[in-house]
Amino acid sequence: MAGCLFLSCAAFAQDKVEMADSMRANGKIYVVVAVCLTILIGLFIYVLMIDKKITRFEKNRE
Repeated sequence: MAGCLFLSCAAFAQDKVEMADSMRANGKIYVVVAVCLTILIGLFIYVLMIDKKITRFEKNRE
């Protein structure tokens, strides 16, 4: 049973992803990477700012 599941997953992994290939060929993959990085950097900065505010609040509370 597990072997059959593994083989079917391996078979799906061998399919060619045409959308990714066409985006890479057109140079649009860099736009996708840039947007993802921008979102991740924004979230990281947001978390740091929230951490600073919480730390400041905890110090003032004592």
